[in-house]
Amino acid sequence: MNASPDPEPMPRAVRGHPRVTSYVRESHGVHRRADLGDDRLASLHAWQLLMPDNGCFTALTSAAVRRWWLPPTPDGSPVFMALGFDDPRPMRSGVRASRHTRTVEFEDIDGLRCASVAETLLGCARWLCFIDLVVLIDCVLHTEQCDEVAIKAVIRPRRPGAKALARALAFADARSESPFETLTRLLHVLCAIEVESQHLVYDENGTEVARMDLWIVGTDAAHEYDGDEHEKAPRRVKDRRRDRAIDRAGYVRRGYTSGDILHRGVTVLEDADRSLGRPHDPSRIRTWYDELRKSLFMPSGQAAFLDRATPRLPERRRVPRGPVEAA
Repeated sequence: MNASPDPEPMPRAVRGHPRVTSYVRESHGVHRRADLGDDRLASLHAWQLLMPDNGCFTALTSAAVRRWWLPPTPDGSPVFMALGFDDPRPMRSGVRASRHTRTVEFEDIDGLRCASVAETLLGCARWLCFIDLVVLIDCVLHTEQCDEVAIKAVIRPRRPGAKALARALAFADARSESPFETLTRLLHVLCAIEVESQHLVYDENGTEVARMDLWIVGTDAAHEYDGDEHEKAPRRVKDRRRDRAIDRAGYVRRGYTSGDILHRGVTVLEDADRSLGRPHDPSRIRTWYDELRKSLFMPSGQAAFLDRATPRLPERRRVPRGPVEAA
């Protein structure tokens, strides 16, 4: 007796109004399977039904699918789509669609059509600010998902975001290993402090003893970002052993937290000025804070991002029924 074939799997998302509990509503006329969970990535299978076959997700939406280092993305951020110039735009709240005269190159990632790495970065450059863009580019270069040549290929005249992407690319560094390492480096660079990423330290025998996040060029000082994992007991023991090895090699190591980078940057600048032997000028920190306030790492930057990226649907005009009496 032949075994009955396995039933066909249910689609991840459907259009219309299914009368089964296996699907939950995502937006008007599109539903996703309930067993996929309720996170943003699961919901994208429903949103994808609103796009034509040559459309794709782009900008922060594609970056999230690709699991890049993301700046803190505020609640209420739209779904970013890239469509053809003549394609109808989905009239839904929560969708930001960009129109393109040429089809945006994309690839399938777990059933989701996402713009290519370079096109995703260009899409992000339309909406994000300088610091957020550098974080994303560092991630892409560090994980070798793309190289500078491919990124420069999409930086063409008259393409929205091209100038912003070109500027951020000039400050990118593939040696960065986390978002806050990137922020720590940018704080120094924007304060006119020359640094070298992932600097190797050797002892008197020529044996490598440490690889430091940032070396202040021309000094014996190294500045590093210390995340939460450095507070765990096993890591703390290892870090103290490393600190002693760095000290024996003749270097001064200073560790900083996210609070230092975001809110107490002037203390980092003061430490660097002391190592460089130059007069401390607190006004140098203004360039860093001017850029930081625009980024998604700060509430002001998140509010500004939502203001420019959230689409505003045209208001529907109500047509009165029956005769209208004059006042």
